[in-house]
Amino acid sequence: MNALRRSLANGVVQAVLVVIGLIWLTPLAGLFLSSLRSPEDTAKGGWWTALASPGRLSVDNYSALLKNAGMTQAFWNTVLISVPATTLVVVIAALAAYAFAWLDFPFREPLFLLVVALLVVPVQIGLLPVAKLFGTLGLFGTIPGVVLFHVAYGLPFAVFLLRNYFAEMPKEMLEAARMDGGGEWRIFTRLVLPVGRPAIASLAIFQFLWVWNDMLVALLFADSSAQPLTVQLQSQIRQFGSNIDVLAPGAFLSLIVPVVVFFAFQRHFVQGVMAGSVK
Repeated sequence: MNALRRSLANGVVQAVLVVIGLIWLTPLAGLFLSSLRSPEDTAKGGWWTALASPGRLSVDNYSALLKNAGMTQAFWNTVLISVPATTLVVVIAALAAYAFAWLDFPFREPLFLLVVALLVVPVQIGLLPVAKLFGTLGLFGTIPGVVLFHVAYGLPFAVFLLRNYFAEMPKEMLEAARMDGGGEWRIFTRLVLPVGRPAIASLAIFQFLWVWNDMLVALLFADSSAQPLTVQLQSQIRQFGSNIDVLAPGAFLSLIVPVVVFFAFQRHFVQGVMAGSVK
């Protein structure tokens, strides 16, 4: 009887999860179908009407997107912003987290508390002073300026997350490595990084999604030649609200890349979340 109840309960949970998954995927499916429809068909009805005549779907909109210099440049700008901003945050945060967790140096605890305190600073507070600083340094309106802003505001959370994860590693494991003659760099690269891979992968996913989907920072710090997809799509909507043949595939492209990245690293992400919930 108990086995039957557990089976029914599991079936109900699985059914609910399937329904939630379908609801979550519905906007993505609608956007994809809209990106395959002609402007004329889009004007006649909603995206679900395409299911009645799938033969009218085509990739012509994506061809038009590739011919739109502004959208293609915005896509590569997004890549040039997201990849370095994610890589730099992960690398710098991993080094700092290892130092805060396992190295003894003056003012270690006050400095870590300062890093934690920076978590409560809203990003809006730094927009004006950083804009003035970047203007003085010649970085305002450039891709490196946008990258540096994301790195600066992504590091406090990244250091906090990785430091807490690294600190939970068995102390005996690191001491054994030191007794075997391993230096700090060798211990960090050969021991800490492999063990901390789930947390690092989770951080990389979060940072990439934040930067890829950002519009506020890019809207203020990037000029027309450095605008990412989010700003370019917003500009296209404001200027050419009827050009759905470019907006729909552009929006789908902006959405599908983070989804692909998430599912590509899903296994590491789940391991990181589960490890964090146990420790």
